[in-house]
Amino acid sequence: MTPRVRPYLFYGATQALCATCLRIVQAKEVIEDGKVFLLKRCPQHGPEKVLVAEDAAYWRLGREKFLKPPEQVVQPNTAHRYGCPYDCGICPEHEQHGCLSLLEITDHCNLRCPTCYAGSGPERQTHRSLAVIEGMLDRIVANEVEPDIVQLSGGEPTLHPEFFAVLDACRRRPIRHLMLNTNGVRIATEAGFAERLADYAPRFEVYLQFDSLEEAPLKALRGADLRSVREKALAKLNALNLSTTLVVTVRKGLNDGELGRIIDFALQQRCVRGVTFQPVQDAGRNDGFDPAIHRLTLSEVRRRILEQSPIFRPEDLIPVPCHPDCLAMAYALKRDGKVTPLTGLIDPQVLIDGGRNTIVYEADASLRTELFKAFSTNHSPHSAAGALHRLLCCLPGIGAVAGAVAPSYDQVFRVIIMQFLDRHSLDLRNVRKSCVHIAHPDGRRIIPFDTYNLFYRDDLEQRVLAPLRAGTQAP
Repeated sequence: MTPRVRPYLFYGATQALCATCLRIVQAKEVIEDGKVFLLKRCPQHGPEKVLVAEDAAYWRLGREKFLKPPEQVVQPNTAHRYGCPYDCGICPEHEQHGCLSLLEITDHCNLRCPTCYAGSGPERQTHRSLAVIEGMLDRIVANEVEPDIVQLSGGEPTLHPEFFAVLDACRRRPIRHLMLNTNGVRIATEAGFAERLADYAPRFEVYLQFDSLEEAPLKALRGADLRSVREKALAKLNALNLSTTLVVTVRKGLNDGELGRIIDFALQQRCVRGVTFQPVQDAGRNDGFDPAIHRLTLSEVRRRILEQSPIFRPEDLIPVPCHPDCLAMAYALKRDGKVTPLTGLIDPQVLIDGGRNTIVYEADASLRTELFKAFSTNHSPHSAAGALHRLLCCLPGIGAVAGAVAPSYDQVFRVIIMQFLDRHSLDLRNVRKSCVHIAHPDGRRIIPFDTYNLFYRDDLEQRVLAPLRAGTQAP
């Protein structure tokens, strides 16, 4: 008898979610035709095959080379009772603290984007009270002690009636770097608003929605042609040189052909420190989104960047060790009109052995100097810690070297790919490593962003999660 041979390489077993009923199901990771798939089987809804990486070699690089010991929160917020992912958060099973902590302060928005993970809009009028926000901030600080990044979000956070009081509340706490996630409308249209934001610099950054340079993708994702809004907002931010990251929601077949152009555009802006690309996740309001057609994996976005931008090589755009399946990064130095990629010049082991204050230098003495300068640049540019580690809480602390002068934060340019898990792609191994967390309005919990959008946002905990919990073996 001829042995049966599978058409794939079996990589590992895990647990995942049935995309239909969200119950925990058995799953396995397999490699087939150079791609990585998650194979799931629900007793009620049958089998599923989900593409999780189109580049198996890159995916394996993150799994096998870019791994570092977990760094958990100071104290878990919830007990282990129902099992992952029903115990968020943060429960003792979670392996990673919050590199980025989200603080959603309002459900209200001046846009009603067809793509919005929070389902915000003008019709939603709920703002968190300042007292509730203070409680959420206190929970973030209790979990992280000195949070690396806290990002104000919503809804549109600038519409909160006590917006600047919220910024002041953040400033009273030991937050290393504060970000404002905004669509830029108020920056573009309100005289003096950008100037008032600049008062919170240097440990402050604008995280500006910037999905496309074209009209059609903006209308599909945001419901309006926002090019003039972005132009006016960036003109004000450039005049102030207020640190800004452009944030691009990427949908296959819509705007994935202009990633290189957006990087080139970003490099021409005085205020822009980098671009973050976020493949669309199947959560919240997602008009016209078909997972079978429009989903993009992190490795697909990475490939398009490498194809469309001559700046970065494959070795420059690498997995982030704390969560390599869902985060990739490239750093460069802008100086004298030139852009020099840096990440590919570093031994990956340096990124993994982050606490040892060591760095492996290349042979060229001038290159050694530039590498030290770049990797001593902090996400909070004036921080005495002086470590690029703080850019995403994943790079090593580098000790001071006599005569080395770090460049200003203005000279750093980074590209981040940030992929969120959804009902299709979530597996329990992966979600336990999530390092993007969100504060729950109850002030008692910090929850991984991926599971928040599935089980904990608005009424989902009662409507969706409670029946699932009832079906577990909880005491």
